[in-house]
Amino acid sequence: MTFHERMITLDRRWIFLTLAVFVIIPFFLEFDIPVTVSKEVRDIYDFIEGLEAGDYILVGIDYDPNAMAELHPMSYAIIKQCFAKKLKVITLTLSQYGAGMAEQVVRDVADSTRIYHGFEPVYGEDYVFLGYRPYYAFVILGMGRDFRIPFPQDYYGTDLDSLPMMRGIRNYDQVECVIDMNGGTVADAWVSYGNGRYNVKLAFGLTGVMAADFYPFYQSGQIFGLMGGMKGAAEYEQLVDKPGPAKEAMKMQVFAHIVIIVFIGMANIGFFLGRRSRTKAGEVL
Repeated sequence: MTFHERMITLDRRWIFLTLAVFVIIPFFLEFDIPVTVSKEVRDIYDFIEGLEAGDYILVGIDYDPNAMAELHPMSYAIIKQCFAKKLKVITLTLSQYGAGMAEQVVRDVADSTRIYHGFEPVYGEDYVFLGYRPYYAFVILGMGRDFRIPFPQDYYGTDLDSLPMMRGIRNYDQVECVIDMNGGTVADAWVSYGNGRYNVKLAFGLTGVMAADFYPFYQSGQIFGLMGGMKGAAEYEQLVDKPGPAKEAMKMQVFAHIVIIVFIGMANIGFFLGRRSRTKAGEVL
């Protein structure tokens, strides 16, 4: 068997093994991958930086565990920035599997804020977790009239009017923006009903495969910012100066992409060499 035939017929298990090795290697190496921040990600950061302490922001954590790797770092970075700015943060989830993850994010960031910023966010005064409600389209529409329609109580069963932070807060009119981390169809509902019906100022954090579909909404101004996939999460971590799992994952992605490109190149070289040898064999015959 010739060299080019070996390249074309290489057992795919060797490819997977090589890829696995080169994904593991960055765990043991200390180096930094430069991340260029895109305009659509910076627009979200700049908008939040422009808010004043005490302004209200709604953060949707609308994804399932299968999207945690990409979207969890975005949620952490966004809420860290909000607490550092001393904003009032309303969180909720419209994913049936998202309540536990959303509560984890808010609790973890509140704890870290006490340690690193000297500011102690107090539940009910600085942040609220509304929890989960089904039928997301109706929830989004209901909140446009009054948060208490879909959420008469928070996640812990406390009446909203009993929470100091929620007194006088009725609907989207009192919220500066909605930033939604999304891994499914809820994003379409936020555009159609949140922005389309109530003109909510809206931004998204989306999985990599979803992001391309929402760039037209960014270009049209229906959303003011967009974070896409692990790269978008790493960009935001860099902006808030809190390197985390997304920035770390960029190292693995770079190595994995290099390996994939090398194997694609090998396969193409093998194909063209094989075609060339077959052409020469035909000329001899």
